[in-house]
Amino acid sequence: MNPAKPLGLLAATALVVGNMIGSGVFLLPASLAPYGAISLIGWGITLAGALLLALTFARLSAHWPQTGGPYAFARNAFGETTGFLIAWSYWISIWCATAAIAVAFAGSLGAIFPKLVSTPLRGAACALAALWACTAINLAGIREAGRTQIVTTLLKLLPLLLFGGVAIWYVDAQHLSMPRLASDETLPGAIQATVALTLWAFLGLEAATIPAGSIEDAKRTIPRATVIGTLLAGVATILTCTAVLGLLPAERLKDSAAPMAEAAHALWGSGAAIGVAIVAMVSCFGALNGWVLLSGQIPLAAARDGVLPARFAQLDAGGTPAFGVVISSLLASVLVVSNYTRSLVQLFTFSILLSTAASLLPFVVSSAAWLRRGEGGKIVAALALLYAAYALVGTGREALIWGAGLLAAGWIMHLWRQRARAAAP
Repeated sequence: MNPAKPLGLLAATALVVGNMIGSGVFLLPASLAPYGAISLIGWGITLAGALLLALTFARLSAHWPQTGGPYAFARNAFGETTGFLIAWSYWISIWCATAAIAVAFAGSLGAIFPKLVSTPLRGAACALAALWACTAINLAGIREAGRTQIVTTLLKLLPLLLFGGVAIWYVDAQHLSMPRLASDETLPGAIQATVALTLWAFLGLEAATIPAGSIEDAKRTIPRATVIGTLLAGVATILTCTAVLGLLPAERLKDSAAPMAEAAHALWGSGAAIGVAIVAMVSCFGALNGWVLLSGQIPLAAARDGVLPARFAQLDAGGTPAFGVVISSLLASVLVVSNYTRSLVQLFTFSILLSTAASLLPFVVSSAAWLRRGEGGKIVAALALLYAAYALVGTGREALIWGAGLLAAGWIMHLWRQRARAAAP
């Protein structure tokens, strides 16, 4: 392997699988429990949409194998201003994702040591400890972060496939029945809500496109890693989440901070529950490590093009954009601390919807970038764009308002930087 390109096909695929399989498979059953059988429709739509997006990103990365992923695609197709807004939006989605996964890690830890998360403050402290541990790993160098990603991905993918493959045979169909909807809720609206929630489990499918400058033979490796990783993670996630939803009643799942561990306890006892909680901790830690790795890459690419401060483009001795990594972790920490009074499930659901909303805009624009500048595959890209727009609306008013506010803050900063550059001698 070229030492200047420390990430090969295995590491790139692990980055995709590891970032996709994180907190979603372990905590999503709690968020989806009120929807019952409707969630199955949501999973079907999301899987189809995710594969459309994966194929589109595979084409984009082969056409433009540049560090920055969605940011690079948007800039190449639509110019600097659009590129900046996509970089800003995607960066928001990354540090919101790290906050959500850190919270999920705390929930998994609480399944083994309940006292550690017995209060919202303790839960937030555990989440922050995991977040900064992964930050320290990434500051040690991108090669070390890549190796950690391979190990944690293997440690969680195989147990998940085994759990889902066995547990699915014990599903009680009554637990997957159609729920009673609230008087102000419609079936199409409920389906769209589950699409937005289940998409959280597929965020990260574009992960291999972000650190393109650190991937060996990026033009071939990134498309292969994107499609293979999406299929592996998608099968494992849907199988496992459906099994959990079918094993326990919705009333028991909807407030659980560790629904998969509870399902394992119901089937095989406390030993199995602890085993699942350990796998969940490894899974969340691996995903957290992967998202922290990406958190410095987007501002790195934007800073190299002059649309973010030059400090973000500086690399330390290990090849890590340390400033971007630290700032991203600080922002994720602020999100956790400012919402710590919510329950772990409430904080998790809020964080994933905000992260999903912020990532869907880059998905929409990336698909549009291929429609504008790509060759072939236009139907796939058009369908991917329609799916991303549909899911974006489904994230709900609160997430959209927060996302719009954060995007507006970035827009103001961009205008200020443009005026400063224009005024410079």
